[in-house]
Formats: sequence, structure tokens, C-alpha cells
Amino acid sequence: MDRIIGLKEFRNNVDGYVKRINQGYKFVVLKRGKPVFEISPVGPNVWEEVIDFTKIRKSGVNIKELLKRI
Repeated sequence: MDRIIGLKEFRNNVDGYVKRINQGYKFVVLKRGKPVFEISPVGPNVWEEVIDFTKIRKSGVNIKELLKRI
């Protein structure tokens, strides 16, 4: 179920809304009574791992070193 909130309310309480979004809530944000955007939880298949540089080196890979080798 979508919940409707004002942009000012959202901006003033972002942390609280992030917690509720992580719990599965969706929100439609209005500005001057008109919908401007919708916020919903990220689905499980949104991120695709291309490469995990921590598998190469625990602390990661220096971007300058990587760019030199490309």
C-alpha cells in the first residue's frame, strides 16, 4: 500500500522514512499537492556484482593502479 507524504515532511524526516522503506513501505511524495516521485524498497536483483576487488586484495585495489593497467 502506497502512503502519501509531502516533500517537506520527507526532507525533515528522511532517516525515519528510510527505516520504513527498508521495512517494505512505499511512499508517493507530493510537492504542492502534485506527485513528484515514488520511493520503494530496492528489489533483490537490482545490483549485479561485476567484480569484487577485495577478492584480489583484501583492502581493495587502488584506482590509479587499475587505470594504468587498462
